[in-house]
Amino acid sequence: MEVAESRGQRFGAWIREGLQVPFSAATLVVGSGSIALVILGPLAVVASHGFTPYESIVTAFQSDATAVVLLTGIAMGIAAIGVGFSIYKRMPTKRAREQALAGAILGIQAAVLAGVFLWLRAGNPDRFTFHFLNFEKWEGYGGAFVRGAKNTVMLAFVGEAGGVVLGLVLAVLVLSKRRVVRAPARTYINFFRGTPLIWQLTVFYFGFSIGLGLRLSAFTTAMIVFALNTAGYAAEVFRAGIQSIERGQMEAARSLGMTYMQSMRFAIVPQAIRRVIPPLMNEFVILIKDTSLVVVLGLLQSEYDLFTVARTGYAETFNATLFVGAAIGYLVVTLPLIGAVNAVERRLRSGLVSVI
Repeated sequence: MEVAESRGQRFGAWIREGLQVPFSAATLVVGSGSIALVILGPLAVVASHGFTPYESIVTAFQSDATAVVLLTGIAMGIAAIGVGFSIYKRMPTKRAREQALAGAILGIQAAVLAGVFLWLRAGNPDRFTFHFLNFEKWEGYGGAFVRGAKNTVMLAFVGEAGGVVLGLVLAVLVLSKRRVVRAPARTYINFFRGTPLIWQLTVFYFGFSIGLGLRLSAFTTAMIVFALNTAGYAAEVFRAGIQSIERGQMEAARSLGMTYMQSMRFAIVPQAIRRVIPPLMNEFVILIKDTSLVVVLGLLQSEYDLFTVARTGYAETFNATLFVGAAIGYLVVTLPLIGAVNAVERRLRSGLVSVI
């Protein structure tokens, strides 16, 4: 009798578990659907009306279809919030609990975002759309933005490449036991890390061209300054990477008869480079955005970076949609690099020797 009762209890628990797990998955689906509806729904309504002229965006955003989509998203989000937070503690598995919580959190995000959109509908979307989403103002600037993206990448790549080479040399000098060797390298690093990049660009171009009579173009000067500035940060990255290598590696190399420089070249630096790849790639992403500071220099039209193209376009059209175009251009360049940084970090954490 007791055996039969025990089997019946296990069978009942198995049935309840089987019903609970799909219930948590359904909560995740509802939460995901709510955030997708809030983001993609208004976008689909706007796309059906067209993105130009800008009045079409305003009409679509203030239409009944957009209101229905947003209210439906809020209702789904509230449902996911209520169900998710009420059942997640009773879920039998960790995966089921995570699904219930994820569904509730997505529901919160959907409700908040939909509320923001409804608030914007009640305001003055016509004015905002005219100044920031007036895509007709992009006409005639497509080639300029493409050229600006190429110049931006060129400035950043040359600056990063030069900075990495010089930074590695500086890192080796900073780690020297002789103070007379460390002092100049440390002074250089502190100077370029302690002064604003915009100051360096201004002084190196205007100050040196006038004071020293150097006839360098603004674009060439910018590449040199970016390399010098990056070297200061790359040197600290390399120094940290080299010092993270176990001391026994250097001792083993010296025991084989290598000199200090040979030990650094063949044993320490190759291992350190593997560890500093992610932070150096992050520095490259930061440098791409810092190239916008060349706007303080007098670049030729063929040398304009993305921000200078947008600034010039704004001066001609008095419309901020050109700055939106510049932001999209920066994202197109930087997002793949950010993804590459994350992929490299995951590969290095996995313990694999190569990052390729």
